[in-house]
Amino acid sequence: MQFAKGKLIAIGGAEDKGTDLEKGEIQRNNLNFFERGILRRIAQEAGGTMSRIEVITTASMIPFEVGDNYLDAFGKIGCTNVDVMHIRNRGDVVNEEYIQRIRECDAVMFSGGNQLRLSSIFGGTEFLEILLTRLAEEENFVIAGTSAGAMAMSNTMIYEGNATKAHLKGEVKITTGLGFMDDVIFDSHFEKRGRFGRLAQAVAANPSCIGIGLGEDTGMLITGSNKMEAIGSGMVIIVDGHDIRHCNIADIPEGNPISIENLKVHFCEKGNGYLVNERQFIPEVFEGAVVVKKVHVE
Repeated sequence: MQFAKGKLIAIGGAEDKGTDLEKGEIQRNNLNFFERGILRRIAQEAGGTMSRIEVITTASMIPFEVGDNYLDAFGKIGCTNVDVMHIRNRGDVVNEEYIQRIRECDAVMFSGGNQLRLSSIFGGTEFLEILLTRLAEEENFVIAGTSAGAMAMSNTMIYEGNATKAHLKGEVKITTGLGFMDDVIFDSHFEKRGRFGRLAQAVAANPSCIGIGLGEDTGMLITGSNKMEAIGSGMVIIVDGHDIRHCNIADIPEGNPISIENLKVHFCEKGNGYLVNERQFIPEVFEGAVVVKKVHVE
């Protein structure tokens, strides 16, 4: 997919839902951020609080808890037209009710869990083709994903990689994702789980791709398959390997340390932007337009 009229919202995980449940563990969230947070932005981009939103829990091993959590969280910001799809296997994907609902909704939200479940269950299905077509053709259609749901968005997907061994060749495993966006690689829980080395190796092996490391409660709103805007309370790290001069990853044995020269890194906070095709950092994105510098007139 070279250009999409619709919108992607890739989230790094642990997005504030106004609750303490996240992946079955008790965590304390920043409730002050919740009211202006990422879930509200999803609803806004889809057309408002009356938008039809479908939550897909396929990646999770606790789908009913996760589904109920999102119903509650979206309800707190006034979204009542929200439902959950508990798709557990490839047999469920062909359910005609789910097919019809995915044709009619304004936004979908892929939960966290295991991204390999998403690629193996949805790959090659009519369900996925509908999503790809709607993303390509419909300006207000939104596909959001958190954690595993974000990592599966790209054509090139990390599905395994221990952060403590990510500097060793072969420790980062890559496969084909859902293909909502080309030429990028998403990683999630980026700062908290120390995944810089993991994304760096993935980019070194695929230097045509831009690496996008998503912090928790932080995301990227992507329009036109190109322009990205950082949203949420944390940090997004951009890893650009286009100008790598030296990389030994093709020549060393499995398990040996990799070396990379001239890997570019950008840090993005809320409001910063990035143009994928131009490989350009943007200090500020404002109301859909790129603002390089504010000028104040007295």
